[in-house]
Amino acid sequence: MVTFQVTAINEVAVSGNPAPMVVSTATAGSAPAAVSGTGTSYAITTNEPNKKITASIDQPLPAGVTLEVSLAAPDGAASLGHVALGTGGADLVTGISATNASALPITYRLSATTTAATMAPQARVVTFTIVSGT
Repeated sequence: MVTFQVTAINEVAVSGNPAPMVVSTATAGSAPAAVSGTGTSYAITTNEPNKKITASIDQPLPAGVTLEVSLAAPDGAASLGHVALGTGGADLVTGISATNASALPITYRLSATTTAATMAPQARVVTFTIVSGT
């Protein structure tokens, strides 16, 4: 007799880090220019239907600062575009079913309002998670 089993597999892995993003320009009368960070990608493997990817950051951002992220979607799924990150999970990609894909681009966008104080460089940890879709 041979006994076997396949369990749920839901894995996401990020490769690379974006270069530091610095908001340093504006046009007079307009908000400071947003800056983008690229150079990262992710891979996903799941053998279950109806999954989604969420993301959160480890601590709040300073007042007036927004960090957004956009993930390219694997085949058959939908990206929600640039989504602002906070300490609670935000949906980024929905409608994921059994798939394995790699080298899917991640784009970050940092923006600041004129109320954002000048600050030294800071960092935040972004956590991506695969959860059941709803």
